[in-house]
Amino acid sequence: MSSAPERLETPPRLITQGQVVEYADASGDHNPLHLDEEFARGSPYGRPIVHGMLALAMLSEMMTASFGIAWLSGGRLKARFRAPVFPGDAIRASGTLKRIEGGAAVYEAVVANQDGASVITGEAEVPLSG
Repeated sequence: MSSAPERLETPPRLITQGQVVEYADASGDHNPLHLDEEFARGSPYGRPIVHGMLALAMLSEMMTASFGIAWLSGGRLKARFRAPVFPGDAIRASGTLKRIEGGAAVYEAVVANQDGASVITGEAEVPLSG
């Protein structure tokens, strides 16, 4: 791939508490902030939150769908968690091409919730082959 699309975007995905439970089991992260309604009520969030890495996976999924093996074998992602994602939120990932340099495309990457609030921001870099 010698060029890169200007814009990448996934459709919105509803995140359920069931997915949070499945992620906890797969990752081994059973923090009660994600799984225990009563415990989470006493947190600053007032309710359970989604594992950050579960939400972050949307960005990698978007890059994999767009660039395949180039992303899987040489992609890099820098991300910052900005706000919590709650079960019941619909999130979507997007990327805007910032520049092409050194044989790689660099995207401004965002995961946003249904209200348009950025919950994760960062930069994704993927090598481009001739």
